[in-house]
Amino acid sequence: MKKLMIAAALAAGLGGTAQAQDNDVTLQLQWVTQAQFAGYYVALDQGFYEEEDLNVTIQPGGPDIAPPQVLAGGGADVMLNWMPSALSAREKGLPVVNIAQPFKSSGLMLTCWKDTGIESVEDFRGKTIGVWFFGNEYPFLSWMSQVGIPTEGGEDGVTVLKQGFNVDPLLQRQADCISTMTYNEYGQVLDAGVSEDELITFKYEDQGVATLEDGIYVLEDNLEDPAFVDKMVRFVRASMKGWKWAEENPEDAAMIVLDNDETGAQTEAAQVRMMGEIAKLTAGSDGSLDAADYQRTVDTLLAGGSDPVISAEPEGAWTSVITDQALN
Repeated sequence: MKKLMIAAALAAGLGGTAQAQDNDVTLQLQWVTQAQFAGYYVALDQGFYEEEDLNVTIQPGGPDIAPPQVLAGGGADVMLNWMPSALSAREKGLPVVNIAQPFKSSGLMLTCWKDTGIESVEDFRGKTIGVWFFGNEYPFLSWMSQVGIPTEGGEDGVTVLKQGFNVDPLLQRQADCISTMTYNEYGQVLDAGVSEDELITFKYEDQGVATLEDGIYVLEDNLEDPAFVDKMVRFVRASMKGWKWAEENPEDAAMIVLDNDETGAQTEAAQVRMMGEIAKLTAGSDGSLDAADYQRTVDTLLAGGSDPVISAEPEGAWTSVITDQALN
């Protein structure tokens, strides 16, 4: 029924071309300006948003910025978020809906010191593992619950270290393993002088517990507004054009990201490397959400033992109506 309502709203919006439209879009990123978000910066730089008659403002994130809170407070029209965080927020009462999924694969992994004796997941027992929070902890907690490893410490469990968004806990030996992304923190560890031979990694994809990352979300009520639906169709179409351009021109895309980094904190080498890894995660995606990928994420989150990330199968948490129109 929700899909039919949105479709009707879309048809009404596209039919009412004489109506004045608000073409401003504010996008809230999940993290600071970097190649993880290259597709959006490319779409802005190359005029893809302008071609769709959109005035897009991109708001960087940070360690103290939770995109769902920004969206709920009216600080953005659309946000990027990992699906575990979005589904948890939805179950808690914030009606966010996934309207597009540019990232097909997950870049999340644990990076561990090999000399700790860790060779398999079972070897996590008795170890200290750095985990990001602010919604990023859900995939890890669900994974540990599925394999029966407690997260309250002790010889039989893991001690969870609330990890900052850096690699210091590993380098300083405060943790045996830390959370890393294939495109970011893993490279930071190597840049610090650590050899790949000293490390062992566990990709969530390889463990069968990967969840969807960096999806595009809006508030459900807004999808009943024909003008907003039409605006999101144009936004997604231009954004995916930006992502495909970035995949085909990774070095140029990295330079565009650097041009938009007002902090000057990013380096050319790091962003070029990051864009190369990001292209592997967006490859194969046209922006539409694969139902099987969605269900895998939901099943992973539901398999959380006594404390699952979500307690029931979500309803209305995603729609293909936007991408069906944007990619037609």
